Amino acid sequence: MADKEHSTTMERILQEITTVSRRIEGMDASPTSLTLETKSMCSDIAGFQSRVTGLEQRMGSLEAQATVFQDRDQDLLYLRSKLTDMEDRSRRGNIRLLGIPENEEGADMQAFMSSTLPKLTSLDFDPPLKRSDKSSRPDQS
Repeated sequence: MADKEHSTTMERILQEITTVSRRIEGMDASPTSLTLETKSMCSDIAGFQSRVTGLEQRMGSLEAQATVFQDRDQDLLYLRSKLTDMEDRSRRGNIRLLGIPENEEGADMQAFMSSTLPKLTSLDFDPPLKRSDKSSRPDQS
């Protein structure tokens, strides 16, 4: 009976050794699979890095262009306002009044001109004034 128990124990040990051997063989194949997957992932990451670098460069270029466009837009707005002013000045009729005493206009030249023009002319209405300026007396030299 001891031989039979010994034989059964030996068979169990042999089965366990076979099972362990199969597991070890599976482990040997497993690192190869992991290595291939790791290499594939590294390749994907390198591709992503390349794409991100390209996108960063394009983004920098676009930001620089946006700054240039903003500057040009400001210049364009300035030039439009100058053009509007020049067109306005070229269309209006300028009137020069001579012989008005110094400081007669007070603090508000616009109001003075609006009230003086109807008195000097026979206008029944206050003419619309966009601008009124005081010029200095010319040099008598």
